[in-house]
Amino acid sequence: MATITFVRHGNTNHNLENRAQGHLNNPLNEAGVRQAEAVAKRLAEEPWDVFLSSDLVRARQTADIISQAIGMPIGGYDVRLREMDRGLIEDTTEAERVAKWGPNWHELDMKQETMESIRQRGVEFIEEIVVKYAGKKVLVVTHGFFLGQTLKELMKDESTGEHLRNSSVTTIAKRDGRWVYDLYDCVRHLD
Repeated sequence: MATITFVRHGNTNHNLENRAQGHLNNPLNEAGVRQAEAVAKRLAEEPWDVFLSSDLVRARQTADIISQAIGMPIGGYDVRLREMDRGLIEDTTEAERVAKWGPNWHELDMKQETMESIRQRGVEFIEEIVVKYAGKKVLVVTHGFFLGQTLKELMKDESTGEHLRNSSVTTIAKRDGRWVYDLYDCVRHLD
């Protein structure tokens, strides 16, 4: 069975502003680059068999920095690893949404991706990876909300997958027919 290690991309200005990123191709900020460098140094201490990433810029930048450190090219960019599609609220803050659509904006159809959809594509990605790369150590760079929702579905635990930190490392493996964490939201590389 494959072991999958997920890395959330480094920090962006949108993270600092609590601005909905969704499918925007916004870059890492200076702190995000430093986070990516720190996690890359940490990941270089281990051997990897497969390296994949989301195709969005903030994830690609994080993956490029990791790729240099681990001496391994990125094996592919998978659109299923993208952050949740935020629809009409993309690139807005809560205050901007309230100003534009009112305090009950969340009750309107904002053309956002559904939780069911994001969870389904995340679990489908994992199911494909464990078959395609059985017995391999797989490294994946992705996004916080996407990863959190995927983990909730995979682990059948709604208390998991909350507030995953930028550049955090989470490793999952399947043992005795069930998914378990070997590592969860770990940022020891930032100490």
